[in-house]
Amino acid sequence: MEQKFCQSCGMPLTQEILGTNADGSKNEEYCMYCYKDGAFTGNFTMEEMADFCAQFVDEYNKNTDQSLNREEYKAMLLQYYPSLKRWQL
Repeated sequence: MEQKFCQSCGMPLTQEILGTNADGSKNEEYCMYCYKDGAFTGNFTMEEMADFCAQFVDEYNKNTDQSLNREEYKAMLLQYYPSLKRWQL
């Protein structure tokens, strides 16, 4: 099965962390941290989102056996985010 990723922050999606639509149904494109009740939870720019998510670099490193620092991870996110639906406006 193909791994899906949140189309806002890039987090791997699982059924447990899916966001919700306005009608309470699960949203298959966004995580619960980015999307709740049919709306984005924060009004971030792509740069702000990368800066916010960079604080989780240790979690990323643990799951990928990498050793990026916060700035390296942020730079990687800024290259990745334009491929996500939220940032293709």
